[in-house]
Amino acid sequence: MRTTTRDDFECWLSDMSDALDRFMTRLPDELRGKLDFSVSSLDSIEAWLLQRYGSTREMLAASESQVVDGLARYVGETFRRFLGGKWTVQLDDPKFAYYGLPILVGFGKQSAPVCPHTLVTASADRRKGVYLSTVAKNLRELFGDAV
Repeated sequence: MRTTTRDDFECWLSDMSDALDRFMTRLPDELRGKLDFSVSSLDSIEAWLLQRYGSTREMLAASESQVVDGLARYVGETFRRFLGGKWTVQLDDPKFAYYGLPILVGFGKQSAPVCPHTLVTASADRRKGVYLSTVAKNLRELFGDAV
């Protein structure tokens, strides 16, 4: 979900709660019961993601954009609750790796931004089953008391 204006991003952000609700209603009941925004829940959502998508290419199909956005929102909110920080978007440098994509910043003194959309697609590519939770735990360990 690339945004092109600050207003687009603010609309995306203001829809967070409703968008997460819409996403959750699409999930199987058993999975939904495991999603509590804890780091361990990232393994459950990743298992579902790996079962649903055999490849990153399948995930990036236009027909899957709402599901992928829901996944990124869930992953991002889980990271934000675990690490702190806030959502933002960078629109001033088209060469920036996450240009136009919602990112998390501010959870460590010199932390690099985290882009949940790219984490979700990377998890489909790496096919580990624990990729998302490992990244979250590693960031927490890296930034320690700053988080």
